[in-house]
Amino acid sequence: MVRVLLALAMIVPATLQAQFTDDAAGVERAALDYLEGFYEGSTEKLRRGVHPDVVKYGFSRGRDRSYHGEPMSFQEMLDYATSVKESGRSPGPDAPKSVEVLDVLDQTAVAKVYAWWGSDYLQLAKYDGQWKIVHVLWQSAPGG
Repeated sequence: MVRVLLALAMIVPATLQAQFTDDAAGVERAALDYLEGFYEGSTEKLRRGVHPDVVKYGFSRGRDRSYHGEPMSFQEMLDYATSVKESGRSPGPDAPKSVEVLDVLDQTAVAKVYAWWGSDYLQLAKYDGQWKIVHVLWQSAPGG
């Protein structure tokens, strides 16, 4: 009996670690789909990484240097990506594009992305085994 318990004690952490690794990779992929969707003008990537019921709100600096808040719906995200693709004006290869996975549980996660427009905090949830962004709070870079 003791051997069985010891064997289980060794298997369970390894299984949980593998699940965490898979989930962290899924969270990172959803965050990259979000960034690349905006950078490349890919509505396909946005649809893959963002839940249609997403709530996005951000703060950008105006000419008066004060922050102004603005919401962005899922449809507005898709429209923005389409306009990037149609205009052919995407950020260059040196534009910031990184993901920091902050926390991963079995159903929810949090990540931070760094982009040309500033930083975004992403809250994600797992739907049918796929990680999707459900909340975004962003701001432009503090210096401008």
